[in-house]
Amino acid sequence: MLQCIFLLSDSGEVMLEKQLTGHRVDRSICDWFWEQAISQGDSFKLQPVIASPTHYLFQVVREGITFLACTQVEMPPLMAIEFLCRVADVLSDYLGGLNEDVIKDNFVIVYELLDEMIDNGFPLTTEPNILREMIAQPNIVSKVLSVVTGNSSNVSETLPGATASCVPWRTSDPKYANNEVYVDLVEEMDATINRDGVLVKCEIYGEVQVNSHLSGLPDLTLSFANPSILNDVRFHPCVRFRPWESHQILSFVPPDGQFKLMSYRVKKLKSTPIYVKPQLTSDAGTCRVNVMVGIRIDPGKTIDSITIQFKLPPCILSADLTSNHGTVNILTNKTCSWSIGRIPKDKAPSMSGTFVLETGLERLHVFPTFQVSFRIMGVALSGLQIDKLDLKNLPNRPYKGFRALTRAGEFEVRSQ
Repeated sequence: MLQCIFLLSDSGEVMLEKQLTGHRVDRSICDWFWEQAISQGDSFKLQPVIASPTHYLFQVVREGITFLACTQVEMPPLMAIEFLCRVADVLSDYLGGLNEDVIKDNFVIVYELLDEMIDNGFPLTTEPNILREMIAQPNIVSKVLSVVTGNSSNVSETLPGATASCVPWRTSDPKYANNEVYVDLVEEMDATINRDGVLVKCEIYGEVQVNSHLSGLPDLTLSFANPSILNDVRFHPCVRFRPWESHQILSFVPPDGQFKLMSYRVKKLKSTPIYVKPQLTSDAGTCRVNVMVGIRIDPGKTIDSITIQFKLPPCILSADLTSNHGTVNILTNKTCSWSIGRIPKDKAPSMSGTFVLETGLERLHVFPTFQVSFRIMGVALSGLQIDKLDLKNLPNRPYKGFRALTRAGEFEVRSQ
């Protein structure tokens, strides 16, 4: 049972406090938490469960905002962490992103969502599609009306349609003229490549996203051609676990609208679709840099939105960089961004230039790490393939659509 939830900014300011039980948690726990975070550094922020002198703390960090939950009683840690992750996902979906200003501008909606998502310290309604029926998403019209009328509540006066449904995540008896369901495989590739070009780590984090507009109470079955490659699978509550456990088949009654059916990992991949080769040599107070980018393995689809970013070390006074393809920009925070887009067929993109080091420094001792981003439409690089999707209990034949997308996640190339 959770007793309190705090939302903390990067500076340690308490942006939002939600007491969940009769026992009030004092804000001094946030001061203790922040003192520990400052003294222990980034390693402290990687700890999901923390024992303070008076409470157990659970933390999830998203976009510079720390979601901090407190309890003094025994409870499953994963339940608290999963709930905080769900709160972060719902707020990001409702508010169109997460940052300090967005939270402060919409704190009324944040409180209303927390009121519906948890009851007396226990998770209650966490399905986004049901929450949208209960609490309206913010828009310009609602903000103007709240200023004019003085009524800032976004809570609906009617119960959500799922109240009368036999499944809590689905609206009761929806009807559509055209029944259709779309299944998307969305994958992110996390990779680490060392200075010698050796692949240290490469894995895929993927999601099966479904957009369902089906009448009545449909029963769906989704199977994969190669489910054995999947690791660390997580399911939406609508998935029946026994068919998956016995035959690796997803059997479910879907929520109405868009939702995440399943997430997974595919580990120990052998290669990446593109290569990035940085070369840095320094002497006499300058550093010469050359970065080449190319296609390592052709995925069969166009690789686009390629961008290379890296932070200039503090010891660099100035940088002069040019490229034979794309544009190079150095931002005010000393971040260099090379936007390539698509790799042309006739040449390999390269960026070259020089860094001027601070006075008295002959050689560069701190080398940058290159962050790579890209996108490939129509391909799931993990190799996961959907075998078939069967639908039952429908009045007419539905339309089924399938898509795939792979993009870079934490993809970094080290130069030291």
